[in-house]
Amino acid sequence: MRISLFFLMCFGLLGCLGAPEGVTPVKDFDLDRYLGKWYEVARLDHSFERGLSGVTAEYSMREDGGVRVMNSGVRQDANGDEERSEAEGRAYFVESSDLGYLKVSFFGPFFGSYNVFELDAEDYQYAFVAGNNTNYLWLLARTPEVSDEVMKRFIARSSALGFATDKLIFVQHGTESNSD
Repeated sequence: MRISLFFLMCFGLLGCLGAPEGVTPVKDFDLDRYLGKWYEVARLDHSFERGLSGVTAEYSMREDGGVRVMNSGVRQDANGDEERSEAEGRAYFVESSDLGYLKVSFFGPFFGSYNVFELDAEDYQYAFVAGNNTNYLWLLARTPEVSDEVMKRFIARSSALGFATDKLIFVQHGTESNSD
């Protein structure tokens, strides 16, 4: 029974990797160019970011060769006071280091997919990121806003891949995001 439970748990953990049908991670991914600060411009709702504004992700190298992921955002409490929320995680390439396909963990041994499926290959100014299914979608950029052209492309491409783009949250960035 314990062995069956162990294999079932392992299978469940592996189920968090992969990508939605049609989502292909970018090739010629350059981690050194990807490192640094990214602003979350749009996302689908999920419990671990619910109610956050001014969300950013900071990527840096870890001593073990992985990537340190520091996500932060601002949440308003019942009194309207702002409180910064932070979560530190770690990420590792699943296949090769030139493929935008990583696994990321914020909770011990549990990893989820991080699929960069479109990237401004010239300047690394925006990235379209998906999880293992169509419930997880982000538009990240080096600035709090993107051009209308990039936003339209993100929505059209994501919609064509089966993401519920009518439910996107457009992240508000105020003075909290510019004071870092």
